[in-house]
Amino acid sequence: MGPRLVFVHGIGRPRVPEKELASWTAALAVGANKAAHPDFARALERGDIETRFAYYGDLFGKADGQGDGDDDALDEAEELILAELMAQVVEDRLDVPLDDEDSALLAYANSLARPPEEPQGLGELLRVAIDIAGTLVNIKPLRKGAQWATPHLMVFQLAQVARYLARSEPDQDGVTLDARIRARVTEALGDGPAIVVAHSLGSVVAFETLAEYAGLVDLFVTIGSPLAMRTVVLPRLRPRPPRTPATVRRWLNFWDRDDIFTGRPDLADDILPSESGVEADTARVDSDGLWVHTATKYLAQGDVAGPIAQRYAAAP
Repeated sequence: MGPRLVFVHGIGRPRVPEKELASWTAALAVGANKAAHPDFARALERGDIETRFAYYGDLFGKADGQGDGDDDALDEAEELILAELMAQVVEDRLDVPLDDEDSALLAYANSLARPPEEPQGLGELLRVAIDIAGTLVNIKPLRKGAQWATPHLMVFQLAQVARYLARSEPDQDGVTLDARIRARVTEALGDGPAIVVAHSLGSVVAFETLAEYAGLVDLFVTIGSPLAMRTVVLPRLRPRPPRTPATVRRWLNFWDRDDIFTGRPDLADDILPSESGVEADTARVDSDGLWVHTATKYLAQGDVAGPIAQRYAAAP
């Protein structure tokens, strides 16, 4: 029996973990077949490989357990992080070639994202974020990367990043939201060995979880990751300075040029290697169709699935 596969999801509405696990596994099998690893694909489809889905989406619901994780109530620190996140999304696209109409829209979004001259009251930054989102989803090349029906939904799902990084929202025992989320991932990891595939916000959660994890991680794969967002995520990563977790033997990071939620820099430029010299190896993939930020789009890529299949086969 090889290492277990542990999937760590990102932003989004609450989901059914069993259905998500089946969807991610099926997409990985598609990618494995594309990469000429049919034995691995068949093993996934038969359930011969241990897979786990580290689910934490329900923790974004209201404290009383009611709600779907899109609660409008953000505190001041969370709103500020969200505003910085939206500004970073815009900034990362300022050098993308656009036609005149789309260039004008991006310039308008950039003007909204600039720091206000006067202090903003609670709720004002949230309204600005929604205005920026409404502009971004009308820029033609960015529509591929969007997976949100409305700007409001886009903002409140991206706000989950802000809520995690704010390190607040303690429960009745004083345990903050980010710590409760990492505990879910630790539980899914077990005692290893593992191959960890983390998407979107899940890449931040997994990175911080693995920094305190003692088990062996044969391969760490991050997809659609915001880890390279230099003004929002990197300064808030723990521990400081950020470095490849010591337990990770290899780290592969994949990003799609149409994914509006990924930072462009190579992660190795900003995250130190582990003491054994392991650093993130970043590569670009190009997906067809819409909603390229979704995990299944990435996993169905042969360039993503192939190394996972290879590493699984090579594990003792």
